Amino acid sequence: MRKAFVFLLSFVLLINNAITCHCAEVVKEEDEINLPSSFTVSVENKEELKRLPVEIKARSAVLMEASTGEVLLEYNADTKLFPASVTKIMTILLVAEALDSKKITLQDKVSCSENAASKGGSQVWLEPGEVMSVDELLRATVIGSANDAATLLGEHIAGSETAFIDLMNERAKELGMKNTFFVNATGLDDTTDEHLTTARDIAIMSRELLKYEFITKYTTVWMDSLRDGETELVNTNKLVRFYDGTTGLKTGTTAKAGCCVSASAKRGELHLVAVVMGSANSNDRFNTAKAMLNWGFSNYILHQPAIDKETISEVPVVDGIRDSVNVKTPSLAPVLVKKGDKDKIIVKTELCKDVEAPVEMNQVLGKVSVYSGERLLNEYPLKAKNAVRKLDFFSAFLKILNYISNGEESYPFES
Repeated sequence: MRKAFVFLLSFVLLINNAITCHCAEVVKEEDEINLPSSFTVSVENKEELKRLPVEIKARSAVLMEASTGEVLLEYNADTKLFPASVTKIMTILLVAEALDSKKITLQDKVSCSENAASKGGSQVWLEPGEVMSVDELLRATVIGSANDAATLLGEHIAGSETAFIDLMNERAKELGMKNTFFVNATGLDDTTDEHLTTARDIAIMSRELLKYEFITKYTTVWMDSLRDGETELVNTNKLVRFYDGTTGLKTGTTAKAGCCVSASAKRGELHLVAVVMGSANSNDRFNTAKAMLNWGFSNYILHQPAIDKETISEVPVVDGIRDSVNVKTPSLAPVLVKKGDKDKIIVKTELCKDVEAPVEMNQVLGKVSVYSGERLLNEYPLKAKNAVRKLDFFSAFLKILNYISNGEESYPFES
């Protein structure tokens, strides 16, 4: 009887702790939301779907290579749709840029506002006046997709949510996101029909975010916790756990948006971003992203073109205090090519036969062109490594005098 009483008491205490303790609540985006029956995946472009190399179960999709920005595959890429929490990629990007510019630090302590605490949906249940570090808020936003944490980060950077939204839209324009308009930092869309973007624009901001390598320390975390373990964070991006080379980035789900994801992965030097918008369920979202990533890794590589150094020589200078000017050899960026097509990459060098003095440092003297077959991929200017002044009477006299005296040319008063 005593043992039964002890067991019952332990059970009651366990239940009580589960109710009162934060650890009873796991921060997880509403991935399992039941989409309304009115939500359908558009199939008006049936012929386009048939031409694609992978099955797309979504309203819109894009596969982009991160380092070059080249699009490998697209479907309804410029159709404006609700992005749900994929919006937070822009929020996270602005945080990354603020950290990079030293405007804020990861150690900054931020007190929660009434506004941030009032956000619904996925959250870490911040209380007004509760203090968290930028690092903790970033973890909550990236891993747990917490709307309260995302809003608070925006307020910390810009001073208010409204000011931060302005920053989001300004940055979108700077990046060339032509079909994007943000209404908030979270992606909540229950009270708006204007918070819209496209798969192409999401790929663009995803690519920009991936330039900050430290961000993968957040985007690749499967599970984490806050408040000394009392609040658990579980990443809604299942690819983090199950797909080789995953680097992020963000999922999103609402009744208007359907199931969305910007999924990035890197294998070797090849870094791909697969954006899926408007899938009917979570499995379709991830299966479509995986199919695009698999196809990209199977068919493409990054190739490093090289300049034949023998084609870069000094350029003769007419009427200069030097007879020639040195040329800088530019660094060539890797190019995206289909596997087996490396031999089609051609590097052509064009240099001036001569140049008339004066020559300024960094003056363009030619160019290097990188082609794939007949298609121009990249162009780089060939610039003067040093300046060469025009030869005047006094310089010419000294030049002749030095030649007579030393038996060799020297160049007085060079720039």
